[in-house]
Amino acid sequence: MTFEDAIKEIEEIIQKLENENLPLNTAQELFERASTLAKFSQEELAKSSGKLLQVKKELDKIVEEEI
Repeated sequence: MTFEDAIKEIEEIIQKLENENLPLNTAQELFERASTLAKFSQEELAKSSGKLLQVKKELDKIVEEEI
């Protein structure tokens, strides 16, 4: 699953929870699924953030060496 897939599914779940008269059990299952997807999304963002910081450090080092 990609970050984009997770976000799309979360959005779909939110739509269902807001617009449908769901049984409590179904609403709870959807909420739990959304929570799992949100955790996954946060982890993916953290990984990307770490990678971007590493690239920035490498670029900063290259710029310093050229000066």
